[in-house]
Amino acid sequence: MKHEGPQKGASDPSAAKPGPLFPFLSGRRRRSRILAGLSGKLLLLTVSFVMLAEVLIFVPSIANFRNNWLHDRLTTAGVAASVLAETNTIAPRLQEELLRTTGAVAIALDQGSRRSLIAMDGKVPADIDHVVDMADINPIDSILETFRVLFYHGNGYMRVMGSVSMGHVERVDVVFPTELLHQDMLAFSVRILALSLIISAITAGLVYVTLRAVFVRPLQRLTRSMDHFAEEPEDIARIIKVSGRSDELGDAELRLAAMEEALSRALTQKQRLADLGLAVSKINHDLRNLLASAQLFLERLEHVPDPTVNRLAPKILATLDRAVGYTQAVMSYGKANERPPQRRLIALHRLGSDVSDVLGLAEHAGVCFENRVAKDLEVDADPEQMFRVLLNLSRNALQALEAEKHPAVVRRIVLEAEREGTLVHIRVWDTGPGIPANIRKSLFKAFHSGSKNGGVGLGLAIAAELLKAHGGRIYLDETRPGACFCIDLPDRQTA
Repeated sequence: MKHEGPQKGASDPSAAKPGPLFPFLSGRRRRSRILAGLSGKLLLLTVSFVMLAEVLIFVPSIANFRNNWLHDRLTTAGVAASVLAETNTIAPRLQEELLRTTGAVAIALDQGSRRSLIAMDGKVPADIDHVVDMADINPIDSILETFRVLFYHGNGYMRVMGSVSMGHVERVDVVFPTELLHQDMLAFSVRILALSLIISAITAGLVYVTLRAVFVRPLQRLTRSMDHFAEEPEDIARIIKVSGRSDELGDAELRLAAMEEALSRALTQKQRLADLGLAVSKINHDLRNLLASAQLFLERLEHVPDPTVNRLAPKILATLDRAVGYTQAVMSYGKANERPPQRRLIALHRLGSDVSDVLGLAEHAGVCFENRVAKDLEVDADPEQMFRVLLNLSRNALQALEAEKHPAVVRRIVLEAEREGTLVHIRVWDTGPGIPANIRKSLFKAFHSGSKNGGVGLGLAIAAELLKAHGGRIYLDETRPGACFCIDLPDRQTA
């Protein structure tokens, strides 16, 4: 028999010890990035939104400023017109003062059927670029005309007409340089811009400080805690301390703490299993040598002319052969090196009888084994792998029943099966206490044993892996008393 040394997968436990999670995080250089960080983005967004709001306010404000400016000029001209209506004359000095006050170059009035020019600076200009009738003004036109004047470049003039309620004067017609209104609107825009910047700075500062205190700093605390935990995740002292907040960030802290605690436990368990793997590999090596020696002794006993020896020796030798193969089960699990199934048509009843012989159920004083499988039922499976599946299930059932001490308790293991087309349904069930509810979700995961007899929890995991390789599945039937494991095993797919 070929003797093998320690398994390659079971190296020194220090090699399996996980290092820091995400080392690029724990080793990176942290730079101050004001604009690239969340705080800087909040600041820029706040300033941008406040400025956008100010722009939306500025448009009607500048249009209203223009309308008021024009209305003031018409009102001033209307006062002079009312004086003319009473005296029928206006002194040159008063004309000059009126033109200087309004900034106009010509002022005329309309008294029904009579139109009079009451003041003029030189001759009437011919290049009038803008004509505004205050009686026909509307918000849209007012805004459009406002921006035409605001972005105006030139030396043209503007003519404004409007009604006034002063004496017998009905309408006033004023002509003045467009640049005059343009300059006043620019000055108004500068004042609005300065006020907007001040409001934006104050608002953005308050929002920035508030959001940084309420959101950004707690998020930075979460990030620092993650980095700190990633440096040594096995240390439970590095798990984040929950602040007790009642908002979404508090929920995030709770979930992060639970995740870190679960990860810490998992890594600790992984380290322990790595240590266990090293110990098992050493035991495995020595155990295989002992089994090989036992096989050699049995091969000699086969030649002894004793009927009992001749009857039992082949079974013992077959059991030892299986034991030699099973010494690899713990080490091979999870390394994806389980050999593919070599499927054959096998008699399931005979396979169940072999399982009963290996476990000694035929001569067991307290546990009854019932093989209810029809003798002509054949399944398409790997004989050795299917034997391991049934052996693991039956051994678990036997251990559960042997733990029952009350003499009145029925101790029975039943194997039954039936074929449905190309699918074979197999059940292994017992009259034991059943599977605890707290381990049912992880029942087929490695090292999650519910056994009280020192099992490591590999039997069901190996059974599930072998059946998956056959295209089948195993599951727990929770409707039956005791523990009932059901297997669905399909035949091979044919082209």
